[in-house]
Amino acid sequence: MPLTDITLDDIESLAVGAWVLGTGGGGSPYLGLLNMRALYKEGYRVQLMPASELADDDWVAAVSNMGAPLVGQERLTDSRTIARAVDLMERHTHHRFRGIMALEIGGGNSIQPLIAAAHLKRPVIDSDMMGRAYPEAQMTSVAVGDLMPCPLTTVDVRGLESVVEKVPTWKWMERVSRKICVEYGSIASTCKAPRSGAEVKKWGIHGTTTKAIAIGHAVREAQRKHEDPVTAILSVEPGKVLYKGKVVDVERRATEGFLRGRTRFDGMDEWRGSAMEINFQNEWIVAWLDGKPVAMSPDLICVLDSVSGEAVGTETIRYGQRVTVIALPPPPVFLSAKGLQHVGPRAFGYDIEFKSVFA
Repeated sequence: MPLTDITLDDIESLAVGAWVLGTGGGGSPYLGLLNMRALYKEGYRVQLMPASELADDDWVAAVSNMGAPLVGQERLTDSRTIARAVDLMERHTHHRFRGIMALEIGGGNSIQPLIAAAHLKRPVIDSDMMGRAYPEAQMTSVAVGDLMPCPLTTVDVRGLESVVEKVPTWKWMERVSRKICVEYGSIASTCKAPRSGAEVKKWGIHGTTTKAIAIGHAVREAQRKHEDPVTAILSVEPGKVLYKGKVVDVERRATEGFLRGRTRFDGMDEWRGSAMEINFQNEWIVAWLDGKPVAMSPDLICVLDSVSGEAVGTETIRYGQRVTVIALPPPPVFLSAKGLQHVGPRAFGYDIEFKSVFA
């Protein structure tokens, strides 16, 4: 079975590339990267496995941290916490997982499966369920596919452990698990409903770990050569530049287990005299240029530092930063009518008809 070694340099690139795909959310990869540096120094190693190599009756764990990204920045956790969520699910279901995959490839949640895989000595499956980061449980490819939303395990660094055994819908899973997360302090490690190999092959968004590594490698190479890193990203991904400007205002609040708010920018270069505002719920959701919506979910809105090319998160963006805003195309599953019900602008409360940047 083809397994590819993931080098520490790959993980450095993954942290950069997944932060771009995180569209502002998924949590900063920095703490996960520090954990992986420490684990590799201690001799742990991780391998990557394509979903196509799964047997139909294999079982796969899908993991992520849950909560408000700002809290995740401020509250450090032990690297074994995410592995405990997987172990709890194995004990609860009596399934032994063949591999571990990311719920979302965006941000720090791209690194959580690597941390769990290192401790549990399993491969990481080169797929996820979002192709980016999204804030809610029903905003996944498996929810669009009407797969079972339960059970779910939730743990935290203090030893708290919960199992959500049964819920009727994905939105109920979001409501119940979010309440648990808030009681934990608005950050928790989770193992989502186990997926069979057949389900992963049909509904997974494939090759996303490899994609994030490629994006990160392009950015790091551009930095090393003193070339434009934003151009480097657009050389490996078919994206579009939407705006260049500087941050003039940030409003954010941690509420109900999310980080919500908006950021305003004044234009620079050819956008001088134009203002952009981006609303967020953990992730960048809708971008407005001079009061008109110009980009929205499920298109990926990525806010990048104009000099380094590295992504800026909703919890780290600050006054005065010079940024370039780009859009990247979404996974096709979210462009269907049912996909848009889950992740289109109306799913976030905006009465806007979805129009893709790439239409």
